[in-house]
Amino acid sequence: MKMQSYPFDTHLKDTGFGYTLSLISGKYKMTVLYCLHLNNGPIRYNQLKRSIGSVSYKTLTNTLRELERDQLICRKEYPQVPPKVEYSLSKDGESLIPVLDAICFWGEEKLKS
Repeated sequence: MKMQSYPFDTHLKDTGFGYTLSLISGKYKMTVLYCLHLNNGPIRYNQLKRSIGSVSYKTLTNTLRELERDQLICRKEYPQVPPKVEYSLSKDGESLIPVLDAICFWGEEKLKS
């Protein structure tokens, strides 16, 4: 991968780095994406909440809405009573997994040292 440097007169928010951060910044966005990846398939809301642990229902709902709006996750709703909704990674969400893996590997190396 070719490294690209940005001119100093460019605002960081107008770069690829800034765009990527706008999609994944937030307290739980990367956590939700990684949990969906680790599940290897669709996951229901309560199962996702249990996997994350400390997130409130409102925060998780807002996070999922933002990720869906940004087309990083897919939400599938089944027409039944009680309602059933499943979440999974979209193709764009899957393409972020190598970035999240790199963060994990970096953290594992730092924990060892």
